Amino acid sequence: MRPIILDVAGYQLTAEEQEYLAHPFVAGVILFTRNFDNVVQLKELVQQIRFYAKQPIIVGVDHEGGRVQRFREGFTHLPACGDLLSKTNSLQETLSLAKASAFVMASELIACDIDLSFAPVLDINGISDVIRERAFSDDKKQVTEIASAYIDGMKLAGMASTGKHFPGHGSVKADSHIALPVDSRSKQTIFEQDMLPFKKLIAAQKLDAIMPSHVVYSECDDLPCGFSDYWLQQVLKKQLGFKGAVISDDISMHGASFVGDHLTRAEGALSAGCDFILACNDAAAAMTILDGLSVKPTESLTLINALSANKEKQVMPLIENKLWQQAKQSIDQFNEKY
Repeated sequence: MRPIILDVAGYQLTAEEQEYLAHPFVAGVILFTRNFDNVVQLKELVQQIRFYAKQPIIVGVDHEGGRVQRFREGFTHLPACGDLLSKTNSLQETLSLAKASAFVMASELIACDIDLSFAPVLDINGISDVIRERAFSDDKKQVTEIASAYIDGMKLAGMASTGKHFPGHGSVKADSHIALPVDSRSKQTIFEQDMLPFKKLIAAQKLDAIMPSHVVYSECDDLPCGFSDYWLQQVLKKQLGFKGAVISDDISMHGASFVGDHLTRAEGALSAGCDFILACNDAAAAMTILDGLSVKPTESLTLINALSANKEKQVMPLIENKLWQQAKQSIDQFNEKY
């Protein structure tokens, strides 16, 4: 398997990055704002990544809209997902805008040869400091319906979907980037409330990947979800029947430190059921993982191909694409209005 998705430092690759991109464990690269200066530079960076990887590779980014949009200049300003509902007059208008926003987002990324935005957020908006307006709604049925339309927009553009953060991050206040959140609610509440969007969208075969949370659901298991055999094997794969890729959240986040050092975290997440591990913002730790993983490197082409963008969906430049023009106009009008 090739399980590691890592990051790079800047606008272009360093000599060290050029070397380790060809490592037999590397499956992909996640980009951040620090990797973006302009569209031309971004395209050149992605081209470099693909060249030095010397094998098929996933290039992804968190590009949801609102405060989580890594690239700005030269890209459409995307509204926060929660604003699509709170600032519209009807659910039908919300659904139309959700599909348009996702189509614009995915089209513009694919035009830069980027495969994935790790989206949509399926958390139910509650008390979480890190989720807030990233969630579509505080109602489980609305989250499901709006997310379904959003995924339709992604797929229309040729992008796979990643539902996060399984089984739900909205009802814990702490931010797992800097703390270990513990959700002490009952198993019944979590299953009937937070997990519903995941359950429904998995049943509808709309989710290509799932990103588990770094949250401990103390009434269900002692481990954070992304390291839990209970959550990933028993619930996600067996009970819900999910057959797509499981992508860990960043194992450098504080919410993962509960498990041990970086190598222990990576092996723990893989053992629990993750197919890919995000190892970001700590180059030394990423090298430790690449050098120390005890799993046997085998080809992961089936999953990598499933998550790679369908470039055939975009047979013309965006400026000539009427669907993109219409969707962008809808988003621009929404931004002007609100």
